[in-house]
Amino acid sequence: MGTTFAIDFIPVDLHGRSAAWNWRAVVATERPERFVGFGAAVVAPSTGTVVITHDGEDDHEARRSQLTLFPYMAGQARRIQRGAGAIAGNHVVIALGDDGPFVLIAHLRKGSVCVDVGEVVETGQLIGQCGNSGNSTQPHVHVQVTDSTQWSRARGMPIAFETPMGVELPSESQIILVS
Repeated sequence: MGTTFAIDFIPVDLHGRSAAWNWRAVVATERPERFVGFGAAVVAPSTGTVVITHDGEDDHEARRSQLTLFPYMAGQARRIQRGAGAIAGNHVVIALGDDGPFVLIAHLRKGSVCVDVGEVVETGQLIGQCGNSGNSTQPHVHVQVTDSTQWSRARGMPIAFETPMGVELPSESQIILVS
């Protein structure tokens, strides 16, 4: 499965919150603009060639409330039937070589994708903004690496990061500080 080693990056504030809590967080949906990460710059995680871009999916209301997650989950089958745009939302795929692997960066903000198919991007180059499009319950960026762009049969690959301490594989719920 292509999502096997996927990572969701959820921007948080200094208190570890994706957005300040209020009554809506408990019982209702919330505007994505309330979230720390909404609109934050998203950069290419590696150098490669853009092979897919998709933009135009709406950013929807965020759902932290358990009450709002039930109807959202009930719509999952419908989103799957609608295809990649409904699942990944606005997204960019970068090929790291002629035959892959392929890096999918998903859930970007509507209208923010700023690279084109065929463009060679460099590590750290702006490709869009964090959004809440597709199969997303709050603003975040989904990253996965696969051996194919045929999503129904793609196999996920581990993602490693170069850090001052060397190459690292992130752990579950790890908080990563960025400057």
